[in-house]
Amino acid sequence: MSAVPSTPWTDRSERSLRVFLATETGSAGVLLAATLVALIWANSPLSGAYEDLWSAHLTIDLAGARIDEDLRHWVNDGLMALFFYVIGLEIRREWAMGELRDRRTAAVPAIAALGGMIVPALVYTAVNAGGAGAGGWGIVMATDVAFVLGVLALLGSRCPPGVRVFLLTLAIVDDVGAILVIAVFYSSGAEPAWLAVAGGILVAIVLGRRIGDWRGPAYLFAGVALWIAVLESGLHPTIAGVALGLLTAVHPPRRADLDRAAAISRVFRRAPTAHGVRAATLQVRRAVSANERFEEVLHPWTSYAIVPLFALANAGVVLDGGVVGDALSSPITLGVVAGLVAGKALGIGLFARAAVALRVGPLPAGVAPRHLAGAAALAGIGFTVSLFVAELAFEDEAALRQEAKLGVLAASVIAAAAGYALLRRSGPATDAEEHAAGRLEPPVDPRTDHVRGPAQAPLTLTLYGGFACPGTRRAAAIVDELRARFGDRLRFVFRDLPIEDAHPEGPLAAEAAEAAGAQGRYWEMYDALMAAPELAPSDLVAAAERIGLDVERFADDLRHHVQADAVAADVDSARRSGVEATPAFFIGDAPYDGPVEAAALASALEAAEARNPRR
Repeated sequence: MSAVPSTPWTDRSERSLRVFLATETGSAGVLLAATLVALIWANSPLSGAYEDLWSAHLTIDLAGARIDEDLRHWVNDGLMALFFYVIGLEIRREWAMGELRDRRTAAVPAIAALGGMIVPALVYTAVNAGGAGAGGWGIVMATDVAFVLGVLALLGSRCPPGVRVFLLTLAIVDDVGAILVIAVFYSSGAEPAWLAVAGGILVAIVLGRRIGDWRGPAYLFAGVALWIAVLESGLHPTIAGVALGLLTAVHPPRRADLDRAAAISRVFRRAPTAHGVRAATLQVRRAVSANERFEEVLHPWTSYAIVPLFALANAGVVLDGGVVGDALSSPITLGVVAGLVAGKALGIGLFARAAVALRVGPLPAGVAPRHLAGAAALAGIGFTVSLFVAELAFEDEAALRQEAKLGVLAASVIAAAAGYALLRRSGPATDAEEHAAGRLEPPVDPRTDHVRGPAQAPLTLTLYGGFACPGTRRAAAIVDELRARFGDRLRFVFRDLPIEDAHPEGPLAAEAAEAAGAQGRYWEMYDALMAAPELAPSDLVAAAERIGLDVERFADDLRHHVQADAVAADVDSARRSGVEATPAFFIGDAPYDGPVEAAALASALEAAEARNPRR
């Protein structure tokens, strides 16, 4: 018998995540260089030029409407709005299509992030209660993902990849917390009229998106208008960037958009004209969501230009003997260091361990409890957002602001060194930990899974595959042999993993099976699709007619992608279970690594039955 062909799978959300991680990691060196330049410049004979540059005013006056800020505020209030816009885009994408989509997997780092905000704030407050620096508690809440990923890059293979996922998810969640803190506690008195204008713009954006897809100019115009309204309202203007990022459309590529892009491209090949270039370009762009397009364009700019410029403008702390001496005895400096170094490590470690112990969710793949201490210590690198909040907390108190910034710089160095040392000593995940990480997640649940065979059967065989995948079709025939051989001792579970890059018709076929399941005919449709020579939309509707479905309801489900979330849940479970290709089998909750053939699978099932005999 010839080998069953397999189709390699790389999750689209993981590809986007890798691009995000690569950009953040690469920018760490530029950010460090900008910080060192700022420190050297501010402590050199040219220190006066440093302050003169950032204190210079730039005024925009348009028909009597006037915005007058110094350059430091243009960076902090204006350019940093783009940084927070990218944060908003990333939060929205991760919530819709990435790490935060699977709420159970995201639960542990999210709860850890909560501990990493609450405990440091309490530690800082305990040190500064009743003092002049009491309002600076928000400084110790955030984690700088660029520097964190830069340290992890130095560790290389000695650090499990899951630690990166854990810290990225944690950083995204505490970015949300920091944004809320800035909006509520570090904004000046609100102007109701301008708040109403900002609210109206947000409503217009939501309504406009429902009418049709927005392109870059529309988002740019709305973003500038929103930024001005938020600035005039008294809230910090960077909140406008976050709000717009959260509202920017995000979705997987839609089959109809891909088909239109392919059709226009074929027309352009036959008749290449300037009009055809524009039409093909617009349609190809429209096939990818605005969120992903804008993040791809803006993220390198914010990481390699805007954030380093922010560091250059704000990290120039004077380090003469008097300032350092004052800082060493300052409760603000000590509170920042204690909050970021001790508070972050304690809060993240305790909250993460409690979440795992209470079975709220699992740690990411390959992350063992011993890695938590290093990850929690590394999260104490606050830097960018911490410096940002220090500017807001002590905007009119230059001496206090200097003390807070010194604390941020010192804490970031200590946290980086401690996290690096702890993770280096922890080492990579062991084979046993990697094996445990690759188990079926979540376990089979008859309430949500499609189960064929007795619900209480002692043996469970789970198959991840796609209806358009030739290997899956061969594997399905083998499953039929196994079911005939084991009878009521075996239950079979199929989870959808359509690989659209290799089989474009796969996602709609998976939705068709789920739509049939909504009418109580999943397995009839499963059999029909596995046997169908073609899986075009007309073939799916014909199959629905043959098995007696309500065809109008079925077609409506496909047209509006009603079952897309059900398919996405199976895809998420494949990612969490470590699936790398289709077909992929699990026996019980353990991955099957042998050949995809009836005899080998039968032997593995019999071995599993021998280990767990029916009582």
